[in-house]
Amino acid sequence: MSVVENNKIYRILAVDDTLDNLILVQAILESEGYEINLVSDGIKALRQVEQSPPDLILLDVMMPGIDGYEVTRRIRNNPAISYIPILLITAFHESSVVEGLDAGADDFIRKPFDTDELLARVRSLLRLKHSLDEQQKMARQREDFVSRLTHDLRTPLVASDRMLNLFEMETFCKISPEMKQAIAVMIRSNQNLMDMVNTLLEVYRFEAGKKTLNWEECDLREISQEVVSELSPLTGEKGLILEIDTRELDSQGKNAGIIMGDRLELRRVLNNLIANAIKFTDTGGITIRIFETSPNPENPDSVTIEIQDTGYGIAPEDQATIFERFRQGKNKRSGSGLGLHLSHRIVEAHAGTIQVTSELGKGSLFTVQLPKNT
Repeated sequence: MSVVENNKIYRILAVDDTLDNLILVQAILESEGYEINLVSDGIKALRQVEQSPPDLILLDVMMPGIDGYEVTRRIRNNPAISYIPILLITAFHESSVVEGLDAGADDFIRKPFDTDELLARVRSLLRLKHSLDEQQKMARQREDFVSRLTHDLRTPLVASDRMLNLFEMETFCKISPEMKQAIAVMIRSNQNLMDMVNTLLEVYRFEAGKKTLNWEECDLREISQEVVSELSPLTGEKGLILEIDTRELDSQGKNAGIIMGDRLELRRVLNNLIANAIKFTDTGGITIRIFETSPNPENPDSVTIEIQDTGYGIAPEDQATIFERFRQGKNKRSGSGLGLHLSHRIVEAHAGTIQVTSELGKGSLFTVQLPKNT
């Protein structure tokens, strides 16, 4: 394996306080083409891992200072260190193996070890390392592709949106009512596509860990009213009732309904949930209820937002997966399956929860609960 397989020379860090053991391991592994670094205690091992992460760690359990279990725990608990397979070398009984695996080790081998067994375990763990590295590489490439794709799509969409609006305003020439109607349809379609591209970009920002929230005091009552005001023309077109019920919140004081969060992202969640309710409701209406909840009513610790509609409802089998990425419902009006997934990620980033209960033909109830302080 080693040098030939995957066209890579694997670097292995061997940690043991006994020099003879290190020399033996070095001789065995270097003869197979591996690059070996040797250290004699746990502190030096941790320093080496941070400065120059190896592809595999061979770690003796019993060492002065900190033992192999503690070294393993510190490596696994350090978010700055990417995954490195750890092979524990032990002379002890089964209980030590259990402790090592619980600490985060991947495998173990007992002293005195057989050369062929040691090499087999090393090869197995390096195959695991290579597989995980390839998955991470593919994930990074996918994220880069999505980021570039969404950026490249946004540019012509913005340009076409501006041009269509100029046509609609008759900037270049007079146009017939029929043409105006056709242009209005194109503008709506263009905006839908733009919304989809923006949502896709936000989803991958969250999944790539590149999303930064801007924390500030957010008045959920005020944000909800803004969203309702913007979306009310849609309910007007369909003859639906859209209302906010804050009576309980109003009775809880002027500071009720205020949480720490990212205003723009919370607004995105409410806009998505309310717009979906309008989209899937043809008769009746949508009610948004906001109230504070807590085991101790005198000191509420969270705010609950309920969005209830009288629409088509969601099938039971769809409710279980509705917040997963690209999960589309069976309704013909279902979109890309990204909006609810993004809403879930935003609520989750605020240490909150989002749930749905629904019955076909009777509507749906989405419940968002957000802590007042995160």
